[in-house]
Amino acid sequence: MEIDVLGIDLAKQIFHLHGADRRGRVVHRSKVSRSSFFESVRTLNPKVVVMEACSTAHHWARCFQSIGIEVRLISPQYVAPFVKTNKNDRNDAEAIVEAASRPTMRFVTIKSVEQQDILAAHRMRPILLRHRTALITRYVACSASAGWPFRAHRKPSSARCRNCCARAQMN
Repeated sequence: MEIDVLGIDLAKQIFHLHGADRRGRVVHRSKVSRSSFFESVRTLNPKVVVMEACSTAHHWARCFQSIGIEVRLISPQYVAPFVKTNKNDRNDAEAIVEAASRPTMRFVTIKSVEQQDILAAHRMRPILLRHRTALITRYVACSASAGWPFRAHRKPSSARCRNCCARAQMN
């Protein structure tokens, strides 16, 4: 039983594996737990492992590359058209293999840990800005409800700061 392409549907605890030979015939189907996942794939020794691109896919891709297995990641939007019937993990793994066998399929490059860290930092900035704006808005609303008119300034001038400090010391 030689597996040319192993499609993997990643999840939190249970992973579905779908192996096919070069003609596209199914030669392996299984589901494995997270604890035995890496060892199961190593034992199957596929030529190519294909997964949908997600944050954990990059981690597993680096693990499989370290033992000499070729890894390809496919964007989920390119896998969706190949799901034949009900959408479940087993059918997703089969669709991943089917999508990977297409000669014109575009694959996602595998990111290093550093690249993933940079992307995470870039995604966090807009979230932090939205939270800051929401916090300022809440503070202004609470101040107004208590009878303290307040204009929100992100960068208060030094004169305004001195006035606030002087008022605080008087109380």
